[in-house]
Amino acid sequence: MHLFSAARTRQFAVLTALIASGFSSLWLPPAVRVNAEQTKTPDPWAASQTLQAAEFSSELADKKQNPPTIVYVGFRTLFAGGHIPGASFHGSASTEEGMAELKKWAETLSRSTDLVIYCGCCPFNKCPNIRPAFTAFEKMGFKKIRILALPNSFAKDWAEQGYPMQKGS
Repeated sequence: MHLFSAARTRQFAVLTALIASGFSSLWLPPAVRVNAEQTKTPDPWAASQTLQAAEFSSELADKKQNPPTIVYVGFRTLFAGGHIPGASFHGSASTEEGMAELKKWAETLSRSTDLVIYCGCCPFNKCPNIRPAFTAFEKMGFKKIRILALPNSFAKDWAEQGYPMQKGS
């Protein structure tokens, strides 16, 4: 009986993992299947507001342009470990306290500030910080907000690519 219970527990764990990872579409009838693309909430920014790492690195290297205001909206420990030169940290957008700090900082800026926000704590499509930060800044009236898209993480998509970094808080 004990082996049967352990086997059932393992089967349940495997089934749960398969459902969570999207494999349910392989065995559910078509009427029950949910298309993840149709249910995905669209990003709150336009495609024109998205920067790729190579593009942004080139922009930062161009000394003819005024540099944008760069704010990291992820977690302090990751910021201290390495961040984009000139970026500042004012709180994690995924926490109430962090969002309050970000808004307090943003109140001091002109609404026409060229603002670039980024995180890179985890895969971009699952980031708990970037979307709340963008939405908050947009609601505050900022007109020039851009998002640095880091598909995998800051480490993989920025640091490992050799783009400029600085450490410390």
